[in-house]
Amino acid sequence: MQFICYPKCSTCRKAQSWLDEREIPYTLRLIREENPTAEELRRWQQLSGLPLRRFFNTSGLQYKALQLKEKLPAMSEEEQLALLATDGMLVKRPLLVGEDFVLVGFREADYAERLKP
Repeated sequence: MQFICYPKCSTCRKAQSWLDEREIPYTLRLIREENPTAEELRRWQQLSGLPLRRFFNTSGLQYKALQLKEKLPAMSEEEQLALLATDGMLVKRPLLVGEDFVLVGFREADYAERLKP
């Protein structure tokens, strides 16, 4: 599994601690240093079953600075994917990417359900 996060994000730290406490192995990927590609994001969105808008970090400074709340509804899915691929700080995190699933954000119940032994 890949755990994609931003180390200064408290939710990311909480999710990482949850994984570590349970000794669940993962590969760490820092989203700011290694931004997801549009192809990765497209695949992850399909695996997650979530609408693409759920992959946007709506509380982030970039999201607000670009006024994406107003602009996203008029953008095509391809335009949204291309935009997300330009800046990891636009992407909601953490992302937990397995072979057949993707969890966006951190909800302990979702992690526990997906990763139960």
